[in-house]
Amino acid sequence: MRRLTRIDEVRSWRRERAGTVGLVPTMGALHAGHLSLVDAARRENDRVVVSVFVNPTQFGPREDYARYPRDLRKDEALLERARADAVFAPSVEAMYPPRMETTVDVGSVAVPLEGERRPGHFRGVATVVLKLLGIATPDRAYFGEKDAQQLAIVRRLVADLDVPVEIRACPIVREPDGLALSSRNAYLSPAERRAAAVLFRALRAAEEAWRAGERHGHALEDAMKTTLQREALARVDYAAVADPVSFRAVDVAEGPVRLLLAVYVGETRLIDNLLLAP
Repeated sequence: MRRLTRIDEVRSWRRERAGTVGLVPTMGALHAGHLSLVDAARRENDRVVVSVFVNPTQFGPREDYARYPRDLRKDEALLERARADAVFAPSVEAMYPPRMETTVDVGSVAVPLEGERRPGHFRGVATVVLKLLGIATPDRAYFGEKDAQQLAIVRRLVADLDVPVEIRACPIVREPDGLALSSRNAYLSPAERRAAAVLFRALRAAEEAWRAGERHGHALEDAMKTTLQREALARVDYAAVADPVSFRAVDVAEGPVRLLLAVYVGETRLIDNLLLAP
């Protein structure tokens, strides 16, 4: 596996051989969820490149950019075993040269939920994703469904700007107790880790109510909040029932809807979601 750190190296690597290329964008601190994306890319493409870049522009001023877990050597060992062909690990200066002024605003899908609570976050996500797609020019790019609103934003970006890439969504990978895998899970103490399983229980409580016939959005939200409030270490940021394309709140869940959670467990903010489809 080759380590690439400069944009021109990626472009040279891309031109070396014919065949399809799959891109897996990550911020490192890789886990089995990331590796499931690499596995999907490996099955569907001739070559696979994984980007490892902790993107500063998607972190707010009081967020965890400085302490976000970084271990490139460990990440590379995992990617070697997963049979990735290359890892692109650029510096901040390589991705954001001093005179860069252009950013990407994807519009209304970036406004609610994460967009409301993390101003500028999705502008940073959209900008770095567009840069990575332009640098690697992959045939397919792979994203996990855990970051469901981010996935919708990437799809909107690609559609609106006619980027010639297929966006592939991969299922959430969970621990046996239902906790969605996340690099931020490493922040949790043992007690907080046990408490974090409440997110999936809350999603399942709303799903059970929906399967029993409940269709009112507020009632489904209350089912999630009631479950979360039973856990002393959990603090709800939001519990939402939203349209899976626009991410606007829905009053009545007649068609497909997505349950979405953002919850602080201790000081760690975790997100999760579940699609309800008739």
